[in-house]
Amino acid sequence: MSFKNLNLIEPILKALETEGYTTPTPIQEQGIPVVLEGKDLLGCAQTGTGKTAAFAIPILQNLYNNKHEEKGAWNIKALVLTPTRELAIQIDESFAAYGKNTGLKHLVVFGGVSQYHQTNALRRGVDILIATPGRLLDLIEQRFISLQHIQTFVLDEADRMLDMGFINDVRKIIAKLPAKRQTLFFSATMPAEISSLSKSILTNPVRIEVTPVSSTAEKVEQAVYFVEKNNKRSLLIHLLKDPAIKSALVFARTKYGADKIAKELYRANIKVDAIHGNKSQAARQKALTDFKNGKIRVLVATDIAARGIDVDDLSHVINFELPNIAETYVHRIGRTGRAGLSGIALSFCDVEEREFLRDINKLITNNIPVIEDHPFPSPTRFVQTPTVQKNPLSRRPASHANFRRTRGWSQSR
Repeated sequence: MSFKNLNLIEPILKALETEGYTTPTPIQEQGIPVVLEGKDLLGCAQTGTGKTAAFAIPILQNLYNNKHEEKGAWNIKALVLTPTRELAIQIDESFAAYGKNTGLKHLVVFGGVSQYHQTNALRRGVDILIATPGRLLDLIEQRFISLQHIQTFVLDEADRMLDMGFINDVRKIIAKLPAKRQTLFFSATMPAEISSLSKSILTNPVRIEVTPVSSTAEKVEQAVYFVEKNNKRSLLIHLLKDPAIKSALVFARTKYGADKIAKELYRANIKVDAIHGNKSQAARQKALTDFKNGKIRVLVATDIAARGIDVDDLSHVINFELPNIAETYVHRIGRTGRAGLSGIALSFCDVEEREFLRDINKLITNNIPVIEDHPFPSPTRFVQTPTVQKNPLSRRPASHANFRRTRGWSQSR
């Protein structure tokens, strides 16, 4: 199927052709017709599957067909709520690309910067607003924004909204929306809390689940290193000596940890930067732009800051620290292997993180292969015990071939 089969208008088809898009992804193929029909949508899709286009394209078309309606800060017709500044900017860029021929106005608002330019743009009139919760509520309270004319509301990355503690802000915003509206609800994972939220704001939604909640990207090859905590930075530097790692997104658990890792890599003459919530918006954007453009080889990020990172041809994701929530692992490694490309995800596991690894293996119903041949092995030996496997890996990471596949695991001394 091509985009032409989805009954899209010519201005959007021309924009998609310019962007090099010819064939919709599964969530786009299934979701676009639903949104065009005005139905509510519950989309559960793995990161990198094209969720943004699945809602941006039909929203643009629906609004284009009603362009005669009055514009203004009090006549915003579509609202996209997303958890991070980086993701908000990325979504705004997508609306710009797909809607370049429609004449529709879109604006992104987020905190951490002056609101001056944002409020000026609102006064000039906006059709589509992309926002983070805090700044949106601030502008509503200052009477720069009204949500009373919203026709389509998109809650994107709902699971991350929950993780970041935005759920109360989300509920405040929903309370200000018209009761009669179209709601599009997207989440990479669907824990019980998110499922409950979706039921409270959706009306007879069409559910689209492109991949199982626990699945990891099919073309992402995974491996884990057992290493002591104080040897992790040395192991990371050792791995980054391999030129096959063209670009690496390294995940740290804390802001302080991200900065500390970046400083160690910089001392080792590795081009690196860090991105996290304590960085200014300008610094975060510069780091992300430099990473996308290849000016730096390694970007160290916390989970919150990394949510909106979408980098073409990202070769490696490295979990310097394993997440304590198994679903987060699925999201992290989905940063690579996007749009059908291959990728490699490497994880470091110290003794204190063994329970996290156990949970991850259980969630993905597969055992992450172990690389034992490296300079900093843990003195504590990990022995795998059998578990039920699903979709076993069929090949080894191209640049990390010396690992042994074993099943399940337990600790012995």
